[in-house]
Amino acid sequence: MNDKHTNAEFDLVVHATHEAGLKLGGIGAVLAGLLSAPTYLEKVKRTILVGPMNTNDRTEMERLTAPRNKLEVLYSSFHGVNGISEQLSRAFRRIEESHNVRLLYGKRAFGTAQHEIILVDATAAFPDRVNAFKGRLYEKFGITSDRYESNPEYSLYINAAESSYQALKAVVSGEPRPQRFIIAHEFMGLPLVFAAMLQDPGMYRTVFYAHEVATVRPLVEKSPGHDTMFYNVLQRAMEKGLYLEDVFGDQSSFFKHALIRTAPRCDGIFAVGDRVVDELHFLGPQFAEANIDLVYNGVPSFQITLKDKLASKAKLQEYARNLLDYLPDYVFTHVTRLIPSKGLWRDIRVLEHLDGDLVRQKKTAILFVLSTIIPAGRPAEDIFRMEAEYGWPVVHREGEPDLVSYEIPFYHAIEAFNQQSKACKIILVNQFGWSRDRCGRRMPEDMEFMDIRKGSDLEFGQSIYEPFGIAQVEPLSFGALCVISTACGSVGFLKRASEGKLPPNIIIGDYIGAAPAGDYLQALTIGQAERDRIEADEAGRVARQVAARLPRDDEAMRKLLKDGYELGRRMSWEVVARDYLLPGLRRAAH
Repeated sequence: MNDKHTNAEFDLVVHATHEAGLKLGGIGAVLAGLLSAPTYLEKVKRTILVGPMNTNDRTEMERLTAPRNKLEVLYSSFHGVNGISEQLSRAFRRIEESHNVRLLYGKRAFGTAQHEIILVDATAAFPDRVNAFKGRLYEKFGITSDRYESNPEYSLYINAAESSYQALKAVVSGEPRPQRFIIAHEFMGLPLVFAAMLQDPGMYRTVFYAHEVATVRPLVEKSPGHDTMFYNVLQRAMEKGLYLEDVFGDQSSFFKHALIRTAPRCDGIFAVGDRVVDELHFLGPQFAEANIDLVYNGVPSFQITLKDKLASKAKLQEYARNLLDYLPDYVFTHVTRLIPSKGLWRDIRVLEHLDGDLVRQKKTAILFVLSTIIPAGRPAEDIFRMEAEYGWPVVHREGEPDLVSYEIPFYHAIEAFNQQSKACKIILVNQFGWSRDRCGRRMPEDMEFMDIRKGSDLEFGQSIYEPFGIAQVEPLSFGALCVISTACGSVGFLKRASEGKLPPNIIIGDYIGAAPAGDYLQALTIGQAERDRIEADEAGRVARQVAARLPRDDEAMRKLLKDGYELGRRMSWEVVARDYLLPGLRRAAH
């Protein structure tokens, strides 16, 4: 609990999230940043995170109590821990017995702060209790759970909703009622909001925090025209007063869509990027009157010296020489998940144009793509064996433990590029982590993850769907060029923070605005051929900017370091909490 209560405006903020107990991805990064921001800690008296757990998942439970997770368990029927008051303990046991669930209550560190968490395992919840709740969801919100209950992801959050809310009530019993909020992070958090609305109408102000629009992502990813098609359709259709289902058909079979369509029932909606706001408005007329606030993600900002940067870059250059027997002048990077929305092929399109410029400048470069389809990466013993047997990561082989899924076609595209390029080569490191014990013996012994951030000259991130995109701009304060696309939500924040005067550090590829004119029906016809043409043209323009802005001496590198740090500082989590999140809560309160 936060001790800085003197200037608190909000008595209680509850974050309903699947990352309450463990950091799994982007929302976990958001929580770590926001919930440790000084202004948040000053203005919010008490924070509680509520989410699901699965005690049958051995790996999850081991990670939950691992020292690095910094979780202090105060009560857990699974772990046999009971360090709370008898009154609260009795309340927890009643909930567990009446719902057939397991509860965990404790405190967990988020950045520099510590907050309470409540986790509920409802995998064996009594069906009659769950079905009664589903019936009330239909009556109140029109959600037809019988269409989705075969989906385990839907059941995970719905089944835990009532018992989670009752556990929350037990924890906050006796606390003052004014200025209580529940923030639902994505569709996963909405069931707790539903339970609060049904059991205690008006007790909490509620906010839906849109970290993406789940309906839109598959439409963008699965269309051969990707973002070039979708965002032109969105703009042109809305000009005609049309909405998403008018254009793309009924989406009600998708459970995430069914849930997020209820978001306007909340007192407020937070959107992490300007395009997310547009996407929400496109979902339907009910969003037109909704209270939607932009709450961007924060950007990490660290001040380092040129000496620090060159030391990290030297390690990356040494690794390149160990792999390919040449010392590159420039080191490019792309740290991301290997999924279609990241638009990784666009990196290759840019390098196809840039390769000639580098030849003319008598410079060389390497692109390290640190990306894998396997979230936890590959066991170290597999990495060492592949390295010894056939030269991983320069050479790859299809099938486990090496290339799987999207890694296969992407590596083939890399092979084709490397065979014809002269000044630049691409290395796919399909692993999680960036150190010798994770990536093999040819990596410098003292290499660590921050080296790939600090030492990079350029970070790619030309996504086709990216609600914000923290990773794309993480190396900003380290003096890297950040090459992003107009699909990225961070573009709006970058422009606001720089007052429209972006420094040379930021290079934006516009794969949307170059589409041919016409109405939304013509935009719908944009396929791969048209997109390929647009991407080729735009990649050439991006490459020319990269060639002009790559630093050629120490003074140019110092300038990039200074400008990047200054811009990053104006996009910190403290800025987000102070200027975006807390004002959004104030509006939701009224």
